Amino acid sequence: MNIQSKLKVYYNSACPVCKAGIESQMQKMSVCEMQWNDVHKDNRSAAEISTDLEFVRERLHVIDENGDLQIGFDAFLAIWRNYPKEIWKYKVFGLPVLKQFCRFGYNVFAIALYRWNKWKSHW
Repeated sequence: MNIQSKLKVYYNSACPVCKAGIESQMQKMSVCEMQWNDVHKDNRSAAEISTDLEFVRERLHVIDENGDLQIGFDAFLAIWRNYPKEIWKYKVFGLPVLKQFCRFGYNVFAIALYRWNKWKSHW
């Protein structure tokens, strides 16, 4: 764990669920050095990590403290790993079997949420 590491988080504020979750995380993690990149407000920021803006809109992306790209549930693990008050989430949900279930659940939820957002014309 390195509280001084600078993570780069890529999220989509056009999704009301994603926006609420990220804003909550931002408030909790104000002591951590993070760069928050909203791909809805700046579509070009997605090019830093992917050429597919829609995939970045669908799933949370993080460049972790090692410079590695983490996507979806693994992005949450990277965030939790770098915040002392939530490292317990990293330790519990990062356990191999539990992590696989969480990845699957996140992916199913992300796809459904993405489709709902498209249907509601949020972007």
